[in-house]
Amino acid sequence: MSAQELLDATVRHQIDLQRYSNNVVRRIVAVLNRADADISAALMAMLERAPDNLTVEYLDSLLSSVRQLNAAAYATLQTELEGSMRELASFEARWNQAAYTAALDTRFAQVTAETAYAAAIARPFQGRLLREWGRSLEADRMQRIRDTVRMGYLEGKATAQVVRDIRGTKARAFQDGVIEIDRRHAEAVARTALSHVAATTRDRFFEANDDILGDEVWVSTLDGRTSQECRIRDGKRYTRGGHRPVGHSLPWGSGPGRLHWQCRSTAIALLKGQTELFGTRASKGGQVDANEGYGAWLKRQPASVQDDILGPSRGALFRRGGLQIEQFSNDKGKTLTLAELEERHAAAFRQAGVESRA
Repeated sequence: MSAQELLDATVRHQIDLQRYSNNVVRRIVAVLNRADADISAALMAMLERAPDNLTVEYLDSLLSSVRQLNAAAYATLQTELEGSMRELASFEARWNQAAYTAALDTRFAQVTAETAYAAAIARPFQGRLLREWGRSLEADRMQRIRDTVRMGYLEGKATAQVVRDIRGTKARAFQDGVIEIDRRHAEAVARTALSHVAATTRDRFFEANDDILGDEVWVSTLDGRTSQECRIRDGKRYTRGGHRPVGHSLPWGSGPGRLHWQCRSTAIALLKGQTELFGTRASKGGQVDANEGYGAWLKRQPASVQDDILGPSRGALFRRGGLQIEQFSNDKGKTLTLAELEERHAAAFRQAGVESRA
């Protein structure tokens, strides 16, 4: 394997990570779906026996069985996710060591799975530790259930309608209930947690081989689902350890894989003294130069793809107004509104024929 093949392997590895995440999410959603059926049955039984002069305090006491079912579901979800994170930490630790050793013909130190997992669990992602996210998800769903039951009772709704409001209808695959949002939140936490584990394991591997590895290069996915934050950082270099920008001003933030919810970016470490990647990399649409950033890739896409990714106004500014993708954000990586863009680049708006926001 060569350095070129390491880049290819890293891109393929990110695809495999997404597939693994998909599998974990399916299992987690299945846990919640089973709990939904049990909670619906408990709600039906509870509301059928509720007296006409029900007080809020008495209603809360009746919800105790539902609260227990909800807590049990999230305890199972937490166990499932922690097991998957531990499994992923072990795989990532082995993969990093094997991939870099094979590619660069140098013996790299391997990080233990226990070290990587412990580091990931101890470090917050998106502002909270995993267990804190678990408690928050559980409490939020119970609050939604309680509020819907209270409102339904006050409005005189039939028991079956209250249960449908909470769980949704079979005709719509139970996606029209108030707790559907909790499935989406659980999915986002799971994907972000797994990406956090992969990023933490990679960080620990780079640290363990600090005598060999130099700067890191941000590698974003070249497709239409990549966030603006990751688009503008694609291909950017950062120093090892301190992650100071090299040749640009965009901050590292939380880093690839952790920059935002469900971040799909990763990083490759250069050898000490190396300043760029070599060869090509995979993208949606074929191989491109390894150092080609997201903006250069997007330039070669049809206008329909550009508009789908950037929006029609920014797409026109990108094609006809002469703006580069980095100019849609400030130097700290914050996406600018169209009004802010016009303040900075009024001539580009005129050139592109984009209507003024003033």
